[in-house]
Amino acid sequence: MHLRPRRQVTTAGLAIVALALAACSSSSSSPASSAPAATGTASAAASGAKLSGTLNGSGSSFQLVYQQTAIQSFKSVQPNMTVNYGGGGSGKGRTDLASGVVNFAGSDSPIPAAETANFKGKTVLYFPVFLGPITVSYNLSGVSNLKLDATVLANIFQGKITKWNDPAIAALNSGVSLPSSPITIAVRSDSSGTTQNFSLYLEKAAGSAWTLGSSSTIKWPATARAGMGNGGVAQIIKSTPGAIGYVDYADAKAASLSFASIKNSSGNYIAPSPESASAAGSAITVSANLTFHAVDSPAPQAYPITYQSWVLVIQAQSNSNNAAMLKAYIGYLLGDGQQLLTGLGYAPLPSNILTQAQAQVSKIGT
Repeated sequence: MHLRPRRQVTTAGLAIVALALAACSSSSSSPASSAPAATGTASAAASGAKLSGTLNGSGSSFQLVYQQTAIQSFKSVQPNMTVNYGGGGSGKGRTDLASGVVNFAGSDSPIPAAETANFKGKTVLYFPVFLGPITVSYNLSGVSNLKLDATVLANIFQGKITKWNDPAIAALNSGVSLPSSPITIAVRSDSSGTTQNFSLYLEKAAGSAWTLGSSSTIKWPATARAGMGNGGVAQIIKSTPGAIGYVDYADAKAASLSFASIKNSSGNYIAPSPESASAAGSAITVSANLTFHAVDSPAPQAYPITYQSWVLVIQAQSNSNNAAMLKAYIGYLLGDGQQLLTGLGYAPLPSNILTQAQAQVSKIGT
């Protein structure tokens, strides 16, 4: 059931709530860590009339730490509202939303065509909430500055490169003593937006070298070890010498994992960080429904495996109180909640995307 990893993520989220709240209440902040101020609809929705009731959400484990922190902070805005968020992966969140189990879903990828019928013609609104890096984390004693590119990653995760001292890895890491030990790949067991975006990166950046496609579930080599959620994959890597896997930055940091610098489309090896994720966001093209992807950005200082996360809601709610509560909470995530992100290892939304998302809050109705 992988309860241990889930507890670790939860503990990490709660441990930084106090720090995040302190940062929000401070009278001064670093310009580099400041998100755009709450404006317009989002600010009004979050600070309007006092509301009462419960909202339930599920989905993206990438969002879990942020949701936990934001929920605690939101209590100061709407003390009579209860907001709950469970992880389970993006696929679970979309399934729960389609079946009416939750009021909102966290998803790191748009609704796949195969799932569209589940929503029975209902309009789903996409609210992007942040960007963040997917680290390529590894457990390799004595190696602290591993460099990898898309082709080598593709061959590692397809099981074609099986030893750490493979010539293809050695060629990218001149002067580094690489062991002859076997590589263990760690992957997600659940339907995951992290998997969707990691495989999308390989599909785009590695081209024909990547043959497994892009999806929220991938048929990995039989030798792969699978974990539930980002926390589950992080735990496999941490406890398995020679392991390598894809884990969101917040969970990788919480587990004290080492992660590789990845060669981007400009030929630069870039380490994952909120700053390099923000650089990727500077070159994003956004569709009318606010869907986009941030992987393989052309920006020179972009971390290439940067991805995005949305809160999904049904546009036409069953009652006006639910609509008002969703406007308030999503308005908060797109307003003051953006100030929490950098301290948690995420990147705030670029201002052009944030403005569009804030303006869309008013579309939630009955």
